[in-house]
Amino acid sequence: MNFSSVLGRLRIIGLIEGISYIVLVILSVGTRFWDWPVEYRKQVGMLHGLLFVLYCGAVLHAWIAHKWTFWRALLAGLVSLLPIGTFVFDASLRKEQEALAQK
Repeated sequence: MNFSSVLGRLRIIGLIEGISYIVLVILSVGTRFWDWPVEYRKQVGMLHGLLFVLYCGAVLHAWIAHKWTFWRALLAGLVSLLPIGTFVFDASLRKEQEALAQK
Protein backbone atom coordinates (compact mmCIF):
# COMPACT_ATOMS: atom_id res chain seq x y z
CA MET A 1 0.00 0.00 0.00
CA ASN A 2 1.20 3.41 -0.92
CA PHE A 3 0.47 6.08 1.70
CA SER A 4 1.29 8.84 -0.77
CA SER A 5 -1.79 8.14 -2.92
CA VAL A 6 -5.37 8.98 -2.02
CA LEU A 7 -6.56 5.37 -2.29
CA GLY A 8 -3.51 4.10 -0.41
CA ARG A 9 -4.28 6.41 2.50
CA LEU A 10 -7.94 5.37 2.45
CA ARG A 11 -6.97 1.70 2.49
CA ILE A 12 -4.55 2.08 5.40
CA ILE A 13 -6.94 4.21 7.45
CA GLY A 14 -9.77 1.78 6.65
CA LEU A 15 -7.77 -1.22 7.83
CA ILE A 16 -6.70 0.48 11.06
CA GLU A 17 -10.27 1.69 11.66
CA GLY A 18 -11.58 -1.83 11.07
CA ILE A 19 -9.10 -3.30 13.54
CA SER A 20 -10.06 -0.71 16.16
CA TYR A 21 -13.74 -1.54 15.61
CA ILE A 22 -13.15 -5.26 16.15
CA VAL A 23 -11.07 -4.57 19.28
CA LEU A 24 -13.84 -2.28 20.56
CA VAL A 25 -16.47 -4.98 20.02
CA ILE A 26 -14.32 -7.56 21.83
CA LEU A 27 -13.75 -5.17 24.74
CA SER A 28 -17.46 -4.34 24.90
CA VAL A 29 -18.34 -8.02 25.15
CA GLY A 30 -15.56 -8.55 27.68
CA THR A 31 -16.74 -5.74 29.94
CA ARG A 32 -20.31 -7.01 29.74
CA PHE A 33 -19.78 -10.73 30.33
CA TRP A 34 -16.32 -11.22 31.88
CA ASP A 35 -16.00 -8.16 34.09
CA TRP A 36 -13.09 -6.64 32.15
CA PRO A 37 -12.09 -3.07 33.11
CA VAL A 38 -14.22 -0.39 31.45
CA GLU A 39 -11.24 1.97 31.05
CA TYR A 40 -9.80 -0.05 28.17
CA ARG A 41 -13.09 0.12 26.30
CA LYS A 42 -13.29 3.87 26.83
CA GLN A 43 -9.77 4.45 25.54
CA VAL A 44 -10.22 2.24 22.50
CA GLY A 45 -13.64 3.83 21.92
CA MET A 46 -12.11 7.30 21.77
CA LEU A 47 -9.38 6.07 19.44
CA HIS A 48 -11.94 4.35 17.23
CA GLY A 49 -14.02 7.54 17.10
CA LEU A 50 -11.00 9.50 15.94
CA LEU A 51 -10.18 6.86 13.32
CA PHE A 52 -13.81 6.85 12.14
CA VAL A 53 -13.72 10.62 11.56
CA LEU A 54 -10.37 10.24 9.79
CA TYR A 55 -11.84 7.48 7.62
CA CYS A 56 -14.83 9.65 6.69
CA GLY A 57 -12.44 12.44 5.69
CA ALA A 58 -10.40 10.01 3.58
CA VAL A 59 -13.59 8.81 1.87
CA LEU A 60 -14.54 12.40 1.11
CA HIS A 61 -11.06 13.04 -0.30
CA ALA A 62 -11.23 9.91 -2.49
CA TRP A 63 -14.73 10.86 -3.66
CA ILE A 64 -13.53 14.23 -4.85
CA ALA A 65 -10.10 13.19 -6.16
CA HIS A 66 -11.29 10.12 -8.10
CA LYS A 67 -14.70 11.50 -9.09
CA TRP A 68 -16.56 8.62 -7.50
CA THR A 69 -20.30 8.40 -7.95
CA PHE A 70 -22.47 9.27 -4.98
CA TRP A 71 -23.33 5.59 -4.53
CA ARG A 72 -19.69 4.49 -4.42
CA ALA A 73 -18.90 7.13 -1.81
CA LEU A 74 -22.01 6.18 0.17
CA LEU A 75 -20.98 2.51 0.08
CA ALA A 76 -17.47 3.45 1.25
CA GLY A 77 -19.01 5.29 4.19
CA LEU A 78 -21.55 2.60 5.05
CA VAL A 79 -19.03 -0.23 5.16
CA SER A 80 -17.39 1.45 8.15
CA LEU A 81 -20.53 0.73 10.16
CA LEU A 82 -19.90 -3.03 9.96
CA PRO A 83 -17.07 -4.54 12.01
CA ILE A 84 -15.46 -6.22 8.97
CA GLY A 85 -16.85 -3.89 6.31
CA THR A 86 -13.64 -1.98 5.67
CA PHE A 87 -11.74 -5.24 5.14
CA VAL A 88 -14.24 -6.40 2.51
CA PHE A 89 -14.27 -2.99 0.78
CA ASP A 90 -10.47 -2.96 0.74
CA ALA A 91 -10.47 -5.59 -2.03
CA SER A 92 -12.38 -3.18 -4.28
CA LEU A 93 -10.04 -0.33 -3.40
CA ARG A 94 -7.00 -2.50 -4.12
CA LYS A 95 -8.32 -3.35 -7.60
CA GLU A 96 -9.02 0.31 -8.30
CA GLN A 97 -5.55 1.30 -7.06
CA GLU A 98 -3.87 -1.36 -9.23
CA ALA A 99 -5.88 -0.26 -12.28
CA LEU A 100 -4.78 3.33 -11.74
CA ALA A 101 -1.15 2.26 -11.35
CA GLN A 102 -1.21 0.48 -14.72
CA LYS A 103 -2.29 3.62 -16.57
